[in-house]
Amino acid sequence: MAVLMLPLYKRGVCMEKKEKKFEEKMGELESLVKSLENGEVELDQAIKTFTEAMKLAKDCDKDLKDAEKALTEIVGEDGTIKEFAGEVNE
Repeated sequence: MAVLMLPLYKRGVCMEKKEKKFEEKMGELESLVKSLENGEVELDQAIKTFTEAMKLAKDCDKDLKDAEKALTEIVGEDGTIKEFAGEVNE
């Protein structure tokens, strides 16, 4: 007798979603794009795949913008956050 194992979320078990790393999201996005590019996906599945890819692209864009912001801000001597002007005073 075969046992069908469903993911926990499909069995009604509520689990906290773990935030994926940027690299994981990019890997998934690349995989989704490749599946769409090969043209062997039926229309309904292509729409779902495209929608998921767009969500991942939006998440990756946000991650990149957040990283850019973190890199351009520095903490001033008085403890305030100041915009990094691109110049380093040694």
